[in-house]
Amino acid sequence: MDNLKTQGISMPKLGLGTFRMRGDACRAAVESALSIGYRHIDTAEMYANEESIGAALAAARLPRGELHVTTKVWHENLSPDAIRRAFDASLNKLRLDHVDLYLVHWPSKAANWGAVFETLMKLKQEGRTRAIGVANFTTALLKTVVEDIRAPIACNQIEYHAMLDQSKVLAYLAAKSIPLVAYCPLAQGRIASDPVLAEIGARHNATAAQVALKWLLDQDGIAAIPKASRRESQQANLDALKITLDDADRNKIAALPKDRRCVNPGFAPAWD
Repeated sequence: MDNLKTQGISMPKLGLGTFRMRGDACRAAVESALSIGYRHIDTAEMYANEESIGAALAAARLPRGELHVTTKVWHENLSPDAIRRAFDASLNKLRLDHVDLYLVHWPSKAANWGAVFETLMKLKQEGRTRAIGVANFTTALLKTVVEDIRAPIACNQIEYHAMLDQSKVLAYLAAKSIPLVAYCPLAQGRIASDPVLAEIGARHNATAAQVALKWLLDQDGIAAIPKASRRESQQANLDALKITLDDADRNKIAALPKDRRCVNPGFAPAWD
C-alpha cells in the first residue's frame, strides 16, 4: 500500500476510521481490518473507543513499527495540563508507549494556540508521539499555526470526498507540503447511490464507493480513513486501490456537484 511521508512519519494512504464504533464491535472491526492488511487506525479521545482499539492492537501482535495509530485531543482539553492528561489517558487505553500522530480534533476560540502547540511539540520531543497535526482547521487557522507559531504540522484531517469542494484548503496544504487526511471519504454512504459514480464503476467492475475512494487516493498528498465495520466493506476499500481511473473518469467526477457537506463545521461549540 502507498504511504505518505510527512514530518518524519510514513502514513498508509488508506486507513480505518472508527467514529461511532464502540465496545466489542469496535474491537472486532479493528481486528478484522488488521488481519486483512490495514496498518493505519484512526481514533480519538471523543470516540470513547480507544480501549477497544488497544485490545485489538494487543491481540493482533503485529510489530509496532508496522502500525500507524492516530488519536486526537478534544477541543475542551486544550490547556497544556489538560492536553497532557488527555494524552496520558489515550496512551494508556491504547496500550501503547507512543502514538504515531496526535491531532487537535477541533479548534476552540478559547485556545492559546502558542501554548497548545508548545505542549504538543514537547510530547513529540519526548518521543511519546512521532508527529503532531490538526483536524477541522480552516485555511486562516492553518496560517496561524504553520506561519506564526511554525508548528511542524503533519496533516490536516477534514471532510473531503467527490461531492465536496475543498480546493481552497487543499491549495494551502499543497503549498506547504502538508497532507490532507479525508474523513467521510464516501460522504456517509451518499456516494454509493450516485449514478455517475456507479456508471464509472460499472466500466471498471467496481462500485461507486470504490471509484470515489480511488479518486481520492490517486491525488497527491491525500490519505483517506473510511469507516468500515464489516470485513466485506473493509476488503472492498482495499480492493479500490486496484482500480485505474482515466482522464474521462476524472472529468466526470470533477463535474459532480461539490456542495454536499456531511459534517457541520459548527459542530464544536467553540468553532467560529
